[in-house]
Amino acid sequence: MAVRKKYHVKKNDTVMVIAGKEKGKSGKVLRILTKKDRAVVEKLNMVKRHMRPGPHSRQGGIVEKEAPIHISNLMVICSKCTDPTRVGYKILDDGRKARFCKKCGEIIDG
Repeated sequence: MAVRKKYHVKKNDTVMVIAGKEKGKSGKVLRILTKKDRAVVEKLNMVKRHMRPGPHSRQGGIVEKEAPIHISNLMVICSKCTDPTRVGYKILDDGRKARFCKKCGEIIDG
């Protein structure tokens, strides 16, 4: 049985890059690549790919797209205090487990 990996970052989170060539920039997580511990962030880490035209109306040429960034280089941005923060976990009154901002204590996902 495979163990499911847990990350401090989820899809649709707003994150800031804390290391690498995109350091200091922020964007929304489009998808998580669990096998490589990476995330694709909207409009960050753009690379150019030379694409051949496909059989079903895909146009060829040089295409710019987002490349994955390692999850360790991302920090979640709190919606309340608008700062990059570490993420903690707590059990809510109704029994659900939720992430919270370590700086201001605000629940990140409800």
